[in-house]
Amino acid sequence: MSKKLLTGLELKVMNVLWKKKKAFVKDILDQWSDKETLPAYNTVSTTVRILEEKGYIDHEAHGRTHCYFPTMSKLQYQKIHIQHVLENVFSGSHTSLISALMGNTDQNLSDTEWEEIKAMIDKS
Repeated sequence: MSKKLLTGLELKVMNVLWKKKKAFVKDILDQWSDKETLPAYNTVSTTVRILEEKGYIDHEAHGRTHCYFPTMSKLQYQKIHIQHVLENVFSGSHTSLISALMGNTDQNLSDTEWEEIKAMIDKS
């Protein structure tokens, strides 16, 4: 099933849910990383309903309130997002994607990171 990519706000909400596993809207607001960009309660409430419609989360009813939880892991979403970038930005070229990633690093990779990358390549 093809999932729609997340907006910035949706991704912030998902990051809280991935971290907490389950949360009410109030909990999501309490865990918001940047208090200066803290959205209104109604905004988060609307966002979780949209995420539910998109199939990223589900809920358990607790009286008149809902506790939300992810239906997809962060790793699963990362794979979907990278696949989208690969297909739409790099025309399916893995070489171009890796080249862009390596060309945009502000720091050199450590020997350990290089070994991890080599091991992943050898596995595939």
